Amino acid sequence: MFDELKQVFTTRPVLAALNLNKNFRVEADVSNYTIGGVLSMKCSNKLWRPVAFISKLLSDTERNYEIHDKEMLAVVRCLEAWRHFLERATTKFEIWTDHKNLEYFMKVQKLNHR
Repeated sequence: MFDELKQVFTTRPVLAALNLNKNFRVEADVSNYTIGGVLSMKCSNKLWRPVAFISKLLSDTERNYEIHDKEMLAVVRCLEAWRHFLERATTKFEIWTDHKNLEYFMKVQKLNHR
């Protein structure tokens, strides 16, 4: 079994070659200690393939953040890491997260009550 896995990992491409004319998707997630993300691209066969990964440990201070703040931090860190790709992309990209409270940021918010 190990030799089969070794064969697959060493003979097939793991990451797709970046093409700025394709659709992109940023997937961000967080645990109690780390931030993770995947930048994926929609390929000609309609399948999403990873282009880049990110993983970062949270600082002691960041570990104390509320969960919605940690989730937003994960999104921001992914956008910072892949900014040079996403700004040059020819189409809009999607951001995926599994945290329901972040839907608040999808709508324009009224900042005062006057």
